[in-house]
Amino acid sequence: MQQQTNQTYIQSATPDTTPDAQEVSSAPNDFTVTMPKLWNQKNLAAYLGKSTYWCERARWAGEGPKFVKIGRCIRYKPEDVLEWLEEQTRRSTTDNGGAA
Repeated sequence: MQQQTNQTYIQSATPDTTPDAQEVSSAPNDFTVTMPKLWNQKNLAAYLGKSTYWCERARWAGEGPKFVKIGRCIRYKPEDVLEWLEEQTRRSTTDNGGAA
């Protein structure tokens, strides 16, 4: 059996188990939604080869990847991390990334 690590599937409730059965009666019973996996700070640090302290400092300074705050929890979307990594690409050590 192949285990999926990047995505979680949520199956919708069937019409007979919801209070508003008329609203969902047109939805198929096998309707699924693909939810992105969110990384915590430890996942991000491991992926980048950095410390969790670096992740905190970069977040506080506005220098790291975009993040999602859910209550007191900080989470990162992998696609935001990849986008941030692309923005970090430089041609030389004197290249400041296009800033004047």
